[in-house]
Amino acid sequence: MRRSFPWPLLVLSLGCAGQAAPPAGQASDPAALVAGALRPGIVVKGAAPVTFTISDRMAHHHVPGVSIAVVDSGRIVWARGYGVKETGGTDSVTAETLFQAASISKPVGATAMLRLVEEGKLDLDRPVNDFLTSWKVPDNKFTAKEKVTLRRIASHNAGLTVHGFPGYAAGDSIPSVVDVLDGRKPANTGPVRVDTLPGAIWRYSGGGTTVMQLAVMDVTGEPYAAVVKRLVLDPIGMTRSSYEQPLAAALRGQEAAGHKADGRLVPGRWHTYPEQGAAGLWTTPTDLLKWAMAITDARAGRSTAVLSQAMATQMLTVQKAPAGLGPMLEGSGRAFHFGHGGANEGFRCEVIYFPELGRGAAVMTNGDNGGTLAREILLAIAAQYQWPEYGPREITALSVDSTALDRFVGTYSGTVPFPATFQVTREGSRLFVTADGIMPKEEIVFSDSLKVTGLTSGNDLTFSVAKGGKIEAIGIATYRFSRKEP
Repeated sequence: MRRSFPWPLLVLSLGCAGQAAPPAGQASDPAALVAGALRPGIVVKGAAPVTFTISDRMAHHHVPGVSIAVVDSGRIVWARGYGVKETGGTDSVTAETLFQAASISKPVGATAMLRLVEEGKLDLDRPVNDFLTSWKVPDNKFTAKEKVTLRRIASHNAGLTVHGFPGYAAGDSIPSVVDVLDGRKPANTGPVRVDTLPGAIWRYSGGGTTVMQLAVMDVTGEPYAAVVKRLVLDPIGMTRSSYEQPLAAALRGQEAAGHKADGRLVPGRWHTYPEQGAAGLWTTPTDLLKWAMAITDARAGRSTAVLSQAMATQMLTVQKAPAGLGPMLEGSGRAFHFGHGGANEGFRCEVIYFPELGRGAAVMTNGDNGGTLAREILLAIAAQYQWPEYGPREITALSVDSTALDRFVGTYSGTVPFPATFQVTREGSRLFVTADGIMPKEEIVFSDSLKVTGLTSGNDLTFSVAKGGKIEAIGIATYRFSRKEP
């Protein structure tokens, strides 16, 4: 079964874009079958199976628009939009609507870096400072022992800080890339620095990807958007994609607007990301699948339009689990698949591809709760197209006395990997958790005395106990959020 990455690694009608359930006489339409059979990421052992329609789940998650594309037998078999580009509007989402790809920008941008490696302009294993001219990664006691390299950056084990970026709202001053790397105003994130031994641990770093972005710009002397267009987007035929930030004037009106967890429009419609390599791609699900198929063809030796067979093989080989050189990797044999998720302000998306089977899909949404919705859609696609070892995770839920649940109720806050506050509440005999902008309200059930699982997202959370038995913190992945006193 697929790994569940937290954040991942987030009430309106559908408008006039399409039907949710299969209309009469079209029960064999695969898109309609998928749209009528969304399913949760978690199945409680012994419970009856549950499915949803896409319209119901869009309303439930407050996501106004969704775009989906599906590949089977190595070709795109359908692409369809649902809902509207902007809440309260009538402009429908179509397969051509542009969405922010968020962190899916990373593996697509890494493809450009790998092309420059093949051209001899960059090197995966030399210190990245050898190629940086406008800025350098500051040396310290960690870099004295091991170096920051592009291989380590692309696979998130270079020891660099800054998990992700919030972007810049309409009217904000936009920092330069060097400003971002030094955490200097008007940058709204801290400086990107090495704070652990390069190569030692896997730790997701959008800051590292921004170092890679600058290296690409420094060795080519070109703007980042132009480099990636020349080396990746154009050769693949990603005609509906651009790394320009802010979105180019010529593309305005073709994009979806972002929405917050409660369905409200993001002020200014979307944020701007000077961290283009980490979060700056505007694209469509169809174009994302063109990229995935191009990498697959290169790895199979069928094409050298973007990468050689040897380089594409490296890209899809684990460097530091779970990462290759850009994509995230999972499974083996027929079940091997690569992809990435993305979370920008008001946008959530995911792409996944099984290279041995020529099957995959991309889902893009314009809502902060779209991550869970995308997973529900992908599970429906996986069932329809028989993706191996990809399905809901089954858990056994422990029975907990309702009065014992009160010890877990409270507010939990932390600042790493970014500021977040979790609210745990009780409703009768049921426990719920929410984190504004990160995790919509969902029921959680106990699978162990201190471990709970979200029934919608599949996220696992663990409570920590202080001396005396009081709950003092909640943890998700490697991150800890401390309980606040009432």
